[in-house]
Amino acid sequence: MENLYLIVGLGNPGSDYARTRHNAGFLVLERLAEQWRISWSYEKKFQARLARADRGEKRVVLCEPQTYMNSSGEAVGAVRDFYRVPPPQVLVVVDDADLPLGQLRLRPGGSSGGHHGLESIEQHLGTRDYPRLRVGIGRQDGQRQITGHVLGRFGSTEIELIDKVLTVAAAQAETWLEAGIQKAMNQFNGVVAGPENEGKDK
Repeated sequence: MENLYLIVGLGNPGSDYARTRHNAGFLVLERLAEQWRISWSYEKKFQARLARADRGEKRVVLCEPQTYMNSSGEAVGAVRDFYRVPPPQVLVVVDDADLPLGQLRLRPGGSSGGHHGLESIEQHLGTRDYPRLRVGIGRQDGQRQITGHVLGRFGSTEIELIDKVLTVAAAQAETWLEAGIQKAMNQFNGVVAGPENEGKDK
């Protein structure tokens, strides 16, 4: 469908994983759904939570796969196939431990960078040429084994910053939808200023 867009947020389902770093994609989509005042429903045939919206002349489906991170492509592929969304109109929002906390990076395609959720989506879509918005969650200094870090919750000193990041990332996704990827990249890629820097001269 020419005017239909799919925005996917990656994460793990269940209360054990709620608001963890690895669920940054879910958190961005929940911020979007809240701002657009749309509600979620679980749809078994897709193994995903979906929310639908009309934004101008464009129809948008928000998708949170419920397959667990490493099998995200099963749900994304099913939704994409059902709605026949071309890959350039599928935006995937994902956490990235190689980016500092607070940094956003939107790209029109590229490698998975070792992220198993993106690997699964690439496999099921049959292409790397779909846009992805990476949300930096930071990495603990010197640690190669990061499972505990990404599955941990944001610390008390990070809450204000991540709240701002979610708002800015949601705005970047909206700009991608309404004005295209180039404008969304130019306007938002980079580090989101923390609350302590607001109001200071740049």
